[in-house]
Amino acid sequence: MNYYKETFSENTKMAELVISNPKLMLTLSRFGIELGFGDHNVKEVCEKANVSPSFFLLICNLYSNPNFIPSQDDIKSVDTKILSYLLESHKYYLKEKLPHIESHLEKIIEACPEKFANTINRFYKEYKNEVTSHFKYEEQIVFPYIYSLLDNSSEKSFSIKEFKSNHTNIDDKLNDLMNILIKYLPADIYPKERIEISLDIMEVFSDLKCHTLVEERVLVPFVELLERQRYENK
Repeated sequence: MNYYKETFSENTKMAELVISNPKLMLTLSRFGIELGFGDHNVKEVCEKANVSPSFFLLICNLYSNPNFIPSQDDIKSVDTKILSYLLESHKYYLKEKLPHIESHLEKIIEACPEKFANTINRFYKEYKNEVTSHFKYEEQIVFPYIYSLLDNSSEKSFSIKEFKSNHTNIDDKLNDLMNILIKYLPADIYPKERIEISLDIMEVFSDLKCHTLVEERVLVPFVELLERQRYENK
């Protein structure tokens, strides 16, 4: 079910759309859309932010329904804004959410028995390194390749198939960390703090799932389309 396409349109009030699904609040700043849009509709708010309304609604669909599969017309509506959107997502994880989680974990680690402290520290560091490497690969290899396709300067030394075949799941260790915090730590170690940090981790976990869907169901088909156009015309 393409929930947002069937329920909302460019004429829907932006506030109504966001309030209906709080997860969409996380996407706004990545599009450069600020709060305070009053009673303006999706089309008006997107145009003010220089964002394609159809692309914005496409992202809303993916964030709202994990079974949503974009159509060919959806993919044709995508533009370079997808790269700035993904870059803003990377910044959010690396500069906001992960440091926030890390600061809370440090407090918990200090109060833990050594065996738990070492395990939590190891899982978190491995996870952070994995996420950082994942994003670095995209920003240094994949995104420049896409830009080169767009300006007709690419050489076929790379293909989006390589990205697709190497696209790994980066949330497994986050799930392991959640299990430690919820199931195994002694009950008297910062129970309130653990609830708060667990909720933060769940939020990141959920948002990363959506981030992965955007890459796999929007970015990859978009670049495959660019590759066909580029190399069929050579």
